[in-house]
Amino acid sequence: MLQSLASNSCVRLIQSHKSTWYFVSLVLGYLLYLIFGAVVFSSVELPYEDLLRQQLRAIKKQFLQENECLTEERLEQFLKKALDASNYGVSILNNASANWNWDFTSALFFASTVLSTTGYGHTVPLSDGGKAFCIIYSVIGIPFTLLFLTAVVQRIMVFSTRRPIMYIHTRWGLSKPLVAIVHATLLATLAVSCFFLIPAAIFSALEENWNFLESFYFCFISLSTIGLGDYVPGEAANQRFRELYKVGITVYLILGLIVMLVVLETFCELQQLKQLRKIFYLKKEKPQDRLAILEHDHLSFTTVSNRATPQNEDKTQPFVSVPTLASPNDDPMIQ
Repeated sequence: MLQSLASNSCVRLIQSHKSTWYFVSLVLGYLLYLIFGAVVFSSVELPYEDLLRQQLRAIKKQFLQENECLTEERLEQFLKKALDASNYGVSILNNASANWNWDFTSALFFASTVLSTTGYGHTVPLSDGGKAFCIIYSVIGIPFTLLFLTAVVQRIMVFSTRRPIMYIHTRWGLSKPLVAIVHATLLATLAVSCFFLIPAAIFSALEENWNFLESFYFCFISLSTIGLGDYVPGEAANQRFRELYKVGITVYLILGLIVMLVVLETFCELQQLKQLRKIFYLKKEKPQDRLAILEHDHLSFTTVSNRATPQNEDKTQPFVSVPTLASPNDDPMIQ
């Protein structure tokens, strides 16, 4: 008996806090996914890092042996300055001296990466004034960009998603959720083809040291606004039409980001995903529900009051009915 009561109470507790338990499971699943990613990246990349360290030590040792007049301390100082300059986008190599990081087209590309929060990190402001302006420019520009993207995506969604789905649903009488799933799949396939596969093939042809995988990797890292900065197009020493190439990449990033947002919004409007999201959200008490509760309480109170009123009236009436006398002569006792 006690076990059944305990089990029933546990079931009621879980059902009453179902959204909280789903949210806790979501948090735990996210933490496990983070740990899984860390384990995989560490196991895959750590051997390559160790191999690269060994190669650098061997090259450094060989260089010092061939140049005995140069001490290790002076070499360390030189390498530190060269690496610091490289982190700011300035290379010491002769074949990279012709490329400027802050001409107009490069600055336009940098501004687009800042406003889209991609931030490759290959080019950064050097001066204090540039850093201060970058902060002010980002504080104003990032919300402005979000407003711009939201307005553009909202208008594109009407013609790319909502009207085609409604037209097919009303014209052929197909199920609206089914039409939405097929439409989202086709739209995602078209977006991947036009903004990942085809640009990856173009980048692999234009960039000498990039293969198709590296080009596809750049497209994904850029349009997902991760922006690691390990691959940046247009930075080769012998890049032809570099200014026009930078402008084209800027246009590609903006259009690709808009298309990615349209695809994500299309998938978010699927009925199945809406139901999945509701599992983890807190249930909000709607104003209609509050009004219904108040009306129900009012009706209940009115019903109870109406039931209690006749009883009160009966209690106020005397047990023996007394006739009303018109005059004192009507009293039989006086007569």
